[in-house]
Amino acid sequence: MSLEELGLKADQLRVLRDAGFNTLESICAATIAELENVKGISGETANKIWRKAQETLIPQQYVPASKLMLEREKNIQQLTTGSKALNELLGGGVETGSITELAGEYGVGKSQICHQLSVNVFLTKEKGGFATENETCGVLYIDTEKTFRAKRTAQMAEAQGLDVKHVLNHIIISHAYSSDHQIFLLDHADAVIKENNVRLIIIDSILAHFRAEYLGRELLAARQQQLNRHMRKLSRLARAFNCAAVITNQAIASPTFYGTSQPTGGNIVAHGSTTRLWIRRPKVLESVRIARLLESPWLPTGEATFRITEKGVEDTVE
Repeated sequence: MSLEELGLKADQLRVLRDAGFNTLESICAATIAELENVKGISGETANKIWRKAQETLIPQQYVPASKLMLEREKNIQQLTTGSKALNELLGGGVETGSITELAGEYGVGKSQICHQLSVNVFLTKEKGGFATENETCGVLYIDTEKTFRAKRTAQMAEAQGLDVKHVLNHIIISHAYSSDHQIFLLDHADAVIKENNVRLIIIDSILAHFRAEYLGRELLAARQQQLNRHMRKLSRLARAFNCAAVITNQAIASPTFYGTSQPTGGNIVAHGSTTRLWIRRPKVLESVRIARLLESPWLPTGEATFRITEKGVEDTVE
């Protein structure tokens, strides 16, 4: 079902698309208030199209837990990280339909893991990826700190025996130059996600622009409000399109947290992320990393050790 089938006028379709609502999934994931805020869309129209989208994509609102479990097993997929130990810590890999946070200090390899996940999407399902013979999948990579490197991605793809050109052609990069631009990119991402069958959304990093632009305690509330809206949008997209969402997060000093630092963003990022990993590098063994599972709705806390080598993310022991 397309937007045209909602029974809207041409000018209403235009203003919806201008506001970033290009697919039925994006309307289903929005709130009625957000639709009402679109110039040219009345409250009555917003209510009508939101309900129609809900009825089309989510026909049954109440289900028994047994059916929910079966639906989860059928729909939720897990993307391999490249390390069996890290996959086991995550209960099989990075899940679709939710947000996974990679937090840690500078230089621990958060962006390297993002590169590896971007490559692993193109592995077959038997190898822990999302690729199938009948359809081509893609990756949406929102780069806020200019950390993405095509050369590094190509190196990892070669190590996996993948077609480098195919991989690079289907990783869609978007550079965010400010927090407002970052929000805009995600708000208008639904059409790109649908057209390219995006199975992984990465924001690297989620807070860099927000921390640089919202300085001082007097701007903290405004920053957190914007960040909350941004995280909610990412969560909705992940659920609407059943794709994995991964964010990287910076660190701030904290004498009470695990180690000497803690993730930035406070409760907004903590509650917005489904699964949270804290990554650190031991003082010895340059290539080794330790990941600690901080939070998960269904997994126990624990740790996994892995390596980052020329080939990418690997286990410490083959």
